[in-house]
Amino acid sequence: MANKFKSISLIGIGMVAGVAASLQFSAIAQKVTGAPLPLAELRQLSDVFGLIKTDYVESVDDKKLVTDAIAGMVSSLDPHSVYLDKRAFREMRDTVAGKFVGIGVEVSAEDGYIKVVSPIEDTPAFKAGIKAGDLITRIDGTPIKGMNLDESVKKMRGEPGSKVTLTLSRKDEDKPLTMTITRQEIRVQSVKGKIIEPGYAWLRISQFQEPTLDDMVKKINELYAKEPKLKGLVLDLRNDPGGVVPGAIGVSAAFLPRDAAVVSTNGQLASAKETFYARPEFYAPGGKGDPLAKLPAGVKDVPIVVLVNAGSASASEIVAGALQDYQRATIMGTQTFGKGSVQTLRQLTADTAVKITTARYYTPKNRSIQARGIVPDLMVDETAEGDGLNSLRMRESDLQKHLGNDKDPAAEAAEQKALNARRDSLEEEQRLIALSRKIKPVEFGTKDDFQLTQALNHFKGLPVQLSKAEPKEAPGAASGETKSDSKLDSKPDAKAGDKPAKPGDKSTDKPANKPSDKPLQLPKPKPEAAAPQPSPTQPAAQ
Repeated sequence: MANKFKSISLIGIGMVAGVAASLQFSAIAQKVTGAPLPLAELRQLSDVFGLIKTDYVESVDDKKLVTDAIAGMVSSLDPHSVYLDKRAFREMRDTVAGKFVGIGVEVSAEDGYIKVVSPIEDTPAFKAGIKAGDLITRIDGTPIKGMNLDESVKKMRGEPGSKVTLTLSRKDEDKPLTMTITRQEIRVQSVKGKIIEPGYAWLRISQFQEPTLDDMVKKINELYAKEPKLKGLVLDLRNDPGGVVPGAIGVSAAFLPRDAAVVSTNGQLASAKETFYARPEFYAPGGKGDPLAKLPAGVKDVPIVVLVNAGSASASEIVAGALQDYQRATIMGTQTFGKGSVQTLRQLTADTAVKITTARYYTPKNRSIQARGIVPDLMVDETAEGDGLNSLRMRESDLQKHLGNDKDPAAEAAEQKALNARRDSLEEEQRLIALSRKIKPVEFGTKDDFQLTQALNHFKGLPVQLSKAEPKEAPGAASGETKSDSKLDSKPDAKAGDKPAKPGDKSTDKPANKPSDKPLQLPKPKPEAAAPQPSPTQPAAQ
């Protein structure tokens, strides 16, 4: 069993268009099965290749033509299937390992510039004297006003030992500051936490990476050392784009009974059909022991509020869905991204690969969140005035060629029709763009964090200021079916869902109509995620 689960996939998000992505590694050689190759169509492809080589106005490199053909073929399938060139493949591996080469700052977009949210301690940026609040106006002399945040991030990253020159604007300085900084490998901390007031703790997971589970165990132990009698824990998954599946299973298992079903997958391949449980072989493959054994016993019973928003995707949706299905936590915030598909990584060469969608995944109650997301038990906007920048986010259902929700295709089609109508409104789009320029990102975990304040109110039995907006139409509504994650309650202490599930009971350990999934195959390289791109409201590490 242990060897079998060495190769578990991951689920992550790449925000090229707000897209969530997950993957798993497999061997290079794949046997061709099924129908014979379409020779006539392949000859046509060969003819077009030859035509471009002989007739195009300029000479085109053979390798470029072939790789572009592969990239186009794969990307035509759905938003998450993609060809990974050498750079993309390397960045993906580094990201899931919790590292990158850069200067060591967390940044976000503000007024067309890049704002430093925080320098990471003991990094080149920290040592050079970069401060939180600094605005980066130029990178290597190039003005960046209006530049895409992702593009700016790439300019600050590079090879170890290389240099980058930043021009900064600082409130206390009359003149711009210029700093030349040497890049180095930076280790990212994906888990943060603190006691926000006596009896209540805040635990944030910004992304599910390979070290995340160990880091979470360490942080929870630190919190309990400071506050042995916790009365409430806020698990913050807002803007968490996903990551490795073992991390999502492990985080869920930390708060659920052993052997509880966490997530299941279903696809054409036999290896894409399995249910994953809250057991060490699923979240700590390789026989290295159980990291959760070090947790204090109180985590199994402490009241939990999980904060989510439209930037919570994939692996973070797995955690939210599992804790919601077992009524282990109250889910609070806004409807999540809605990525319920799994991608498998097929390596082509030593440094290139194709990532292709191979399965859908389901919550313990066999709910599909594809193109729908998790609807919170308590809908709470990002600010007291409304949902802020979160309302401008793109979700899975906004993406062209996204997979439908197989649990209720008719309802998903109706939702997509409504989304298309909204997207076609140029006037509304212009209004949202203008609005986004006036809204400042919320800094999570601070005294100004409105949703965190509402989570504390929920723990204390105080009124929670709920959102006036209704969740987007969920699959099942067309047939009158009621889903456990779409029930809202105006009472602060009410929870959504049916009769509480008992994970220890055989009848509730497995989803109804279990897809009978096996974990997707991963070779010796550890599970990896596509490198998430920073979103306008989420700090990105450089």
